[in-house]
Amino acid sequence: MPGEPLTLRELAGRPVSDLQGVGPKLEEKLAMLGITTVLDLLQHYPRRYVDRTHRADIAELTVGDEATVVGEVRRVNARRTRNGKALVEVTVSDGTSMLPITFFNQAWRERQLSVGTEAAFFGKLDVYQGKRKMTNPVVDVIGRAGEGDERTGVVVPIYPQSGKAEVYTWELRKLVTQVLRRCEPRGFADPLPEGVLDARDLVDRNTAYRAVHQPSSTPEAHAARHRLKFDEFLRLQTGLVARKRAMERTEEGIAHHVDGHLVRAFREQLPFPLTGDQRDAIAEIDADLARAAPMHRLLQGDVGSGKTVVALHTLLVAVQGGYQGALMAPTEVLAEQHFLSARSFLHGLTVSGEGGASLFAERPLGIALLTNRTTAAERRELTRGLADGTIDIVVGTHALLYDTAEFRALGVAVIDEQHRFGVEQRSWLRERASQTQIPDVLVLTATPIPRTAAMLVYGDLDKSELREMPPGRTPIVTEVIGPEPLDRERAYQRLRDEVAVGHQAYVVCPLVEGSDKVQAKAVTAEFERLGHEDLATLRLGLLHGQLPSREKEAVMAEFRSGALDALVSTTVIEVGVDVPNATVMIVEDADRFGLSQLHQLRGRVGRGGAQSWCFLFADPGTDEGRERMDAMAASTDGFELAERDLEIRGAGEVFGERQSGLSDLKLGRIPRDADIVADARVVAEAILDADPTLERHRDLADEVHDLLGDQVAMLFKS
Repeated sequence: MPGEPLTLRELAGRPVSDLQGVGPKLEEKLAMLGITTVLDLLQHYPRRYVDRTHRADIAELTVGDEATVVGEVRRVNARRTRNGKALVEVTVSDGTSMLPITFFNQAWRERQLSVGTEAAFFGKLDVYQGKRKMTNPVVDVIGRAGEGDERTGVVVPIYPQSGKAEVYTWELRKLVTQVLRRCEPRGFADPLPEGVLDARDLVDRNTAYRAVHQPSSTPEAHAARHRLKFDEFLRLQTGLVARKRAMERTEEGIAHHVDGHLVRAFREQLPFPLTGDQRDAIAEIDADLARAAPMHRLLQGDVGSGKTVVALHTLLVAVQGGYQGALMAPTEVLAEQHFLSARSFLHGLTVSGEGGASLFAERPLGIALLTNRTTAAERRELTRGLADGTIDIVVGTHALLYDTAEFRALGVAVIDEQHRFGVEQRSWLRERASQTQIPDVLVLTATPIPRTAAMLVYGDLDKSELREMPPGRTPIVTEVIGPEPLDRERAYQRLRDEVAVGHQAYVVCPLVEGSDKVQAKAVTAEFERLGHEDLATLRLGLLHGQLPSREKEAVMAEFRSGALDALVSTTVIEVGVDVPNATVMIVEDADRFGLSQLHQLRGRVGRGGAQSWCFLFADPGTDEGRERMDAMAASTDGFELAERDLEIRGAGEVFGERQSGLSDLKLGRIPRDADIVADARVVAEAILDADPTLERHRDLADEVHDLLGDQVAMLFKS
């Protein structure tokens, strides 16, 4: 008698070696594909399908046609050409005619396409010496000669394969067929109620797993994939929504007074009006700060959109209520830049004697910088100031998290982030605050994130956006420069001309594979070359990650002051360096960089009112590289470029491991599946509204836990 339906957790607990025909040798090969459990095999989805009804008959093909031919290998001949190159000639029949196919430099095709093998060949029909033929087509093996593969249907699944592992589609299809047959009596547990399935026209999980592997038609395969994508995004969204709600429910924050003398004085002395987006973001942040629940908000804005002003407003709300603020940056260069900006914007502001809450005499607002360069004496003074409240705002690197200095009353932390500011760091804030309430957190990102991606990468944070640029910024002229020396000389001439009229420039050197030392050596060599050749008449500075902190700051100080004409640098200047006098950016080997990084680099110029230029030196050898260069030349909108970056590279490349679970997406892709992501968010919220601990959705709770780990396990306990 069949038992309970099979859960994904149960399938994940069964090794693939439990299957008939999987001995140690095949088990090892499957492991190379990432398949070690029955669930791994079930979720090793076909990458595409060959529809036998849509294949082209060989007899009807005409020269120049591009088509998929499905046929059986009748003859194989392998030999070497006169110059020693491999040549494999295969003759294929589909019952209507025979077709010769030639493979150059692919000796392994002789093993892959033995006589009797059925395969799909996609290519262009040519004519050679009066005979029709295909050359180097794309091949998908459907059935292997001599293997007892069950006769497949009209729509044939083609699986991701590995020539290295030597595991092929026909083997995977046999194993999946065995799994589906053995699971059939119990079926698969479905975490979604019938009402949700009906409302969203989703097939049930039994249908989805069968039809994704053994579809009877192409629409059936699409419906199955849609349901399985929905499941992937639902697991992520449920975990993120549950974590966000748990924080709101269980953490006690500070109810700040948002409209005080300090923020009013700050706004009055700003040398420019706020943009509409800045005003909107401040209103959203103020609403969060006024509530007793801790704020967890992401402020994303394009390069130069004014995030710093919004961040300083947020910190001052804390200070005017007697609390302190912390501003953390990912690098020392950026921390020092933030400190200089903050000191400039906040100059002249005063607070009452002990942090604003008392009625003692006024004193200047206390702001300090804490990095690895801070001396022991400075550190002792800073520690005293944090403890007695005379330091209102401290700026530092993320090392601030682990410093021993204690705050008297930390009210707001602003994190300018390069890597995800996660649960671990938030718990640190809880420990560092001497009061029982948890400080409010504002995360800044200078890399605009498409709405869909933000729902996954920052799904447990509220979001504000700055899209509007402050007035007075002149659009940057962007030009892609090929390898021709004359074209590059034109870019260097523009740089020299700009320096001649009093402006400054950057030359950013390419990413170098290997260690920071290798990169430092490469940029140093380019610095010396430019100093002797293209920029020999200019005052050059050198900046890279291997320089001691004091040298880095000395170089930056020289550049800011105008004592240097051009800065030759690695990507350490990517974020936050603000020199309004810089008008030319040259990026060497630009096709090695991602779009967001190129956009950040371009954003180092055009920060004053003068016309600025960005020259991208590139000779892309791939379609992806060419697409990135075209996108950069066509747009200066960071949000638009972020969308293109996702389309070109995919979320895994763009975000890496920043979000637990994102790398586990097997079928889901953003931004392509934006609608499914949004739909999954709505369902996750509705399920958690009705069942906050998922007591009535235990299968879903287990799936979320297995995906995101112990960090969400406690969320689903009553």
